[in-house]
Amino acid sequence: MAREIALLTNPRAGRGRARSVAATAALRLEEAGIAVRRLEGRDVEEARDLARQAVAEGVESLVVAGGDGMTHLAAQVLAHGPTPLGIIPSGTGNDAARYFGIPRNDPAAAADVVVAGRVATVDLAQAGPTYFLCVLSAGFDALVNERANRMRRPRGQLRYHLATLAELRTFTPLPYELELDGRPTQLSAMMVAVGNGPSYGGGLRITEGALLDDGLLDVVLIHPMGRADLVRTYPRLLSGTHTRHRSYEHHRVREVRIAAPGVVAYADGERLGPLPITVTAVPRALRVLVAEPPTMLGGSTRHEGRVGT
Repeated sequence: MAREIALLTNPRAGRGRARSVAATAALRLEEAGIAVRRLEGRDVEEARDLARQAVAEGVESLVVAGGDGMTHLAAQVLAHGPTPLGIIPSGTGNDAARYFGIPRNDPAAAADVVVAGRVATVDLAQAGPTYFLCVLSAGFDALVNERANRMRRPRGQLRYHLATLAELRTFTPLPYELELDGRPTQLSAMMVAVGNGPSYGGGLRITEGALLDDGLLDVVLIHPMGRADLVRTYPRLLSGTHTRHRSYEHHRVREVRIAAPGVVAYADGERLGPLPITVTAVPRALRVLVAEPPTMLGGSTRHEGRVGT
């Protein structure tokens, strides 16, 4: 029986690049003898419905062509099910692809990961009714997202850089109330981030050291610092060396509740809603097609087999 996958495309990902990326990947998959069911929703709701229908009809895997927003959408469909997620990166950040060693600038090579069919089972995090794969932001970075979403121009990453500069002019530390595995604490902080994985925003390693198969959440608190210090420290997120800053604090927990006034939480770059919010680790909730070896897993689920096994 021929293999069949569903290829779900976000036509707006990568400033419109996703369609051409999906076409390249589809050709490579078909050359490998895999039947490709092309899906493209007009909006999030239709895309989710198309994905659910394809999974219910028994496709071998659900492969998304897009960025972290598309992996986020797929996680809602695939959580706790047997159908694995494949990724053809074509977004701006592509952090989920980083986690699994998937080539981010070569759609044919990314399609080869799907063809190989290597599967690992990883954790998700759950915030209210929503699952996420990467990082939840609830602080300065979330406020930047809110400001950027209100801006019509410019497009792409430049909009977020300008939103960051604008937010820095007025931002002051926020009063948080946290419960870390039921232990309450109050503090003033620049941001709180909850990582299922280690990075967001295109490789910003805010929750450095987070593993996707340890059954735990990595909660990072950035205590108050001056604006100039924040600007100097921000680039260190790319290397994960911000962990040595005196304002950095890190916890590993199974559940965290976060409350702060005026903050809207984002996860995988998607708007979740205003705080308070409770985030829970969901172990072994998602099957993913991974390169060999995947890059952000511990020892327990390095490689579990091939699709269909």
